[in-house]
Amino acid sequence: MHRVEHVMGFPVSLRIDDEGISESAADAVFAWLHEVDVRFSPFKPDSEVCRLDRGELPDRDMSADLREVLDLCEEYRDATGGAFDVRLPGRGLDPCAVVKGWSVQRAADLLRAAGATRFCLNAGGDVVTAGGPWRVGVRHPEHADKLCTVLQLTDGAVATSARYERGDHILDGRTGRPATGLLSLTVVASSLTIADTTATAAFAMGAEGVEWASERPGCEVFAVDAERRVLRTPGFPVAPAQSPAA
Repeated sequence: MHRVEHVMGFPVSLRIDDEGISESAADAVFAWLHEVDVRFSPFKPDSEVCRLDRGELPDRDMSADLREVLDLCEEYRDATGGAFDVRLPGRGLDPCAVVKGWSVQRAADLLRAAGATRFCLNAGGDVVTAGGPWRVGVRHPEHADKLCTVLQLTDGAVATSARYERGDHILDGRTGRPATGLLSLTVVASSLTIADTTATAAFAMGAEGVEWASERPGCEVFAVDAERRVLRTPGFPVAPAQSPAA
């Protein structure tokens, strides 16, 4: 089974290799992601996030999902000394850096609950896999047609934060200025919630974020800094070279 839909501003592709998995499993994945877009988008005036930001949603009426997301936001703000912050001065509440990985991981959990054991869920380049091995390419931060590494995943997740798609869109919450110490940073972890949030938080910290991310439990890191040096933790799962075709 293979399906692609555009959700939350990026393409989401789903591949399921198991036999006998109903289309309803894919339906549930995309229904959930579209629901998240409606509820958590900072760009939709009627979303929970926007109503909370305007003071129209009392804390007692906040959904358990939104509370979980905001708790994660606060956890990473504290862990980075304020570099990762979804409440920057002059900007509205924007938890997208947590919502993306969290919601896609929840979608992967729905697939497992439906009986899927071998699948790949790719949300704008951030990936959750099961039943591999799967080969996942990491785009070169300066050349769109090249890869800087290929990794191999069996059951896990990978996320990259970089400047190449949206420019200097990640801000260092300590200064309010764009984070420019890195060109890209990729994190592999057991869940996309962890991988995606850690990658964004580390990128916001700049060059010091590489060491910070590498010390997070269960995280492996591959980074290219502003001087184009490649930094990689020993356990980063680089894929073995493939033999040339006969």
